[in-house]
Amino acid sequence: MPNSHSTTTNGGKPENWYASWFDTPYYHILYKDRDYAEAQLFMDNITSYLNLPENAKILDLACGKGRHSIYLNQLGYDVTGADLSENSINEASKYANETLHFQVHDMREPWEEKFDAIFNLFTSFGYFESDDDNFTTLKAIHDSLSEYGFAVIDFMNVDQVIQNLVPSETKSVDGIDFHIKRYVEDNHIVKEIKFNDDAQDFCFYEKVKALTLSDFESMMDQAGIYLLDVFGDYKLRKFHKNDSERLIMVFK
Repeated sequence: MPNSHSTTTNGGKPENWYASWFDTPYYHILYKDRDYAEAQLFMDNITSYLNLPENAKILDLACGKGRHSIYLNQLGYDVTGADLSENSINEASKYANETLHFQVHDMREPWEEKFDAIFNLFTSFGYFESDDDNFTTLKAIHDSLSEYGFAVIDFMNVDQVIQNLVPSETKSVDGIDFHIKRYVEDNHIVKEIKFNDDAQDFCFYEKVKALTLSDFESMMDQAGIYLLDVFGDYKLRKFHKNDSERLIMVFK
């Protein structure tokens, strides 16, 4: 599970963890060793599978600092990267050019322009407390596609994640010891991240709804969305409920 957010030092869980945690430098420190080669392989595979036209307009939704947007742009696409985190968008905007744009955007809001492809990558879905908000996000993605456009949601495979959940570990990065706990609560997979820096204690949470393929299917049915294909990893192999690493859904 990649992403995380929300600080409280008083032990209470913040409502919108994602609005604060993603905006801190600590989020980027903790996850700086992510496997971006694997991510690029995924971009290569999915764009070739979708057979996108040259200069296709792609929306990278929840783009963070824009690393995947930048790579998609290098492949020749006209890319917009969008994220709720102003800090991340400020950082990403340093790489903007005529065919690569970044803007702060709430994924629940549809876009006026239409895209040939919308990518929502690395479990950047299911952050909201309310099921309605998750449904609204799905609908907004659907409504922002061009007539022949495709959307791709790359989510964790909840069954496999819960089966293999590491309850606690400590990761030391840049001299900071991140104490991480993982557990399932109220149908959410929760990651609690505690650490001390400059004699100050911090506590952040990542909290993602434990959405299964059947949860997505019923949301899609309700939204009038046609699910075209489901893959289980970045090499686009078949999805297996018990052991696939990812749940990658393609719809139009």
